[in-house]
Amino acid sequence: MRRKKRFDGLDVLVAERGRALLATAVLLTGSRVAGEDLVQAALERLMRNWGRVHGDMEGYLRRTLYHLAVDRWRVRGRRPEVLTEIEPPSQADGTDALHVRQALIQALGMLPPRQRAVLVLRYWEQFSESEAAEVLGCSVGTVKSSASRGLVRLRELTAGWALEDSRV
Repeated sequence: MRRKKRFDGLDVLVAERGRALLATAVLLTGSRVAGEDLVQAALERLMRNWGRVHGDMEGYLRRTLYHLAVDRWRVRGRRPEVLTEIEPPSQADGTDALHVRQALIQALGMLPPRQRAVLVLRYWEQFSESEAAEVLGCSVGTVKSSASRGLVRLRELTAGWALEDSRV
């Protein structure tokens, strides 16, 4: 009974917002399995610090997700992971959207950690520039420049897609 009161509200938060948190984590990590691990690590950290967290539990959980993701990117910089390559289908079979989504996730994975986090916060989570700056612990100007550079880089990475589609 004591455990129930200790983490009161956590089950409701996970039930209501778990899918959205997992979707964000998948975008940050590049795969569902890694996203699940990231959400689990963030939940563990929330539970460890439960007594010190007051107010917006989801906000704390989201900030933790982004900080843990950045930490993992730093480690990956020393030990790079290789994402599998997705080849476009030879004929339209209804999976085109899936391939485009997977390719976009791979393109996000090629961005530097801050640019990737800013793009996910701004365009997936729909955070304002000031909200994203608060979550990442940086200035609004840094968010603006990171978003701009990240979008330019994504355009460079995906520029060849239109050419490939026209050849098929």
